[in-house]
Amino acid sequence: MNPKITDWSGKRAWLVGASSGIGAALAGELARRGARVALSARSADRLRALGIDGALLLPCDATDSASLAAARASLLAAWRGVDLVIYLAGDYVPMRAADFDLVAAERIVRVNFNGAMRLAATVLPDLHAGGGIVFVASVAGYRGLPKALAYGPGKAALIHFAECLHLDLVPQGIGVWLVNPGFVATQLTARNDFAMPALLTPEQAALATLEGLRTGRFEIHYPRRFTRVMKLLALLPYGLYFPLVRRLTGS
Repeated sequence: MNPKITDWSGKRAWLVGASSGIGAALAGELARRGARVALSARSADRLRALGIDGALLLPCDATDSASLAAARASLLAAWRGVDLVIYLAGDYVPMRAADFDLVAAERIVRVNFNGAMRLAATVLPDLHAGGGIVFVASVAGYRGLPKALAYGPGKAALIHFAECLHLDLVPQGIGVWLVNPGFVATQLTARNDFAMPALLTPEQAALATLEGLRTGRFEIHYPRRFTRVMKLLALLPYGLYFPLVRRLTGS
């Protein structure tokens, strides 16, 4: 069981991928609850535009180990430590076999998975009992889906990575949380050309994430009316799964 975070007053939280979407909404909500927030993204201007008073701005590239290390050094110089690290950086391009783009696919995996590993390698020495690290993945990582030819595999790898870390760190009292959202209205999901069931706002996703951190459970998934269906689909044998998904998605 992860630590249960019920009181954010004075908690030091570093959000990587905080300039928009769930990251920006979560940064604002944490600040309102009394947390000290450090915010990272590639654009310093976009971080400043969030207008969060007292936020420590640490612009960096999550896919670059040296850039992450420099941000960590600045964070430790300012705070002397960190309680919770949250990886929210992500990229997405709808992609199928007919339009497979290797350059774009490698970029997506580099952001969605490799960046998370690089962040973990950077902060593992700083994590302590009662705190830990959060990875935002996606229900798209449960099973193969149409148009997720690059996005899904990176999220699936991130889910597996978080599971392995959880096994190693939780016995030390260090939390590892996995967040698997369904559809959330962001700049990335705006690229979809299909109706997205149970679509949430970033603010709704932020609140659901914090509610999950309060419970101590490993996986935080939402909205449950959608994610429970995805979990059921993931349990099906391939002989049932493939034809059912083709029928449900019209692919």
